[in-house]
Amino acid sequence: QVQLAESGGGSVQAGGSLRLTCVASEFVYCMAWFRQTPGKGREVVVANPRIGSTLVADFAKGRFTFTQDSAKNTLYLQMNNLKPEDTASYYCAALRGTCSWNWASYAYWGQGTQVTVSS
Repeated sequence: QVQLAESGGGSVQAGGSLRLTCVASEFVYCMAWFRQTPGKGREVVVANPRIGSTLVADFAKGRFTFTQDSAKNTLYLQMNNLKPEDTASYYCAALRGTCSWNWASYAYWGQGTQVTVSS
């Protein structure tokens, strides 16, 4: 059973930055960040495979960047120029196969970390 440990959420003002960290307990092929707001399903922020193309949501392009430390099974999400609409619970997820846009494809989930952006 893969364990995912998230950290780095918090509250910031619009235009601020936060860095989220997800550490997996073992190697997984795809690590991803999702987010969810009340009344809305989980949506991909970024999903990064060990090999191949990364999936990046349109809302993240130009503001969010990611890095992966393969040796540490860690995925970082740097979020800059945050907006109030970025307020959500952010979840780390992983799966052993190809990355997917569909949250239901992911077998492993962290507990989530809250990001709140005030205007």
